Amino acid sequence: MSVELNHTIVHARDNHESAAFLAHVLGLEAGPEWGPFVPLATSNGVTLDFATVPAESIVMQHYAFLVSDEEFDAAFARIRQAGITYYADPHGGEPGEINHHHGGRGVYFTDPAGHGMEIITRPYGSHEQPTES
Repeated sequence: MSVELNHTIVHARDNHESAAFLAHVLGLEAGPEWGPFVPLATSNGVTLDFATVPAESIVMQHYAFLVSDEEFDAAFARIRQAGITYYADPHGGEPGEINHHHGGRGVYFTDPAGHGMEIITRPYGSHEQPTES
């Protein structure tokens, strides 16, 4: 069997709020609460299990989601409609912009717990750069 990421735990101030936030942006549905977790499954079988923890113990993590162009358009529309601040870069230096890295599009935003979220339409390194002769 090949190694695959199955699930990861995402710390949140409120597991329901964070799961619902990301589910809304990505056009997914959060699953039913299972023990201390609210799961959000992606199409490649990876589940994000949101767990409520004390706010002071949350350490910012980064989560990037590869989406189709159509899914990007829909998610980006939901981001704008919800008034979510977004950036073209992970450091927040380009507010209100998206990027066009690797021949695709990408955008960064923050979830309710302060985690850095990213949606991209092309994997990093997928667009060959022209070589100089």
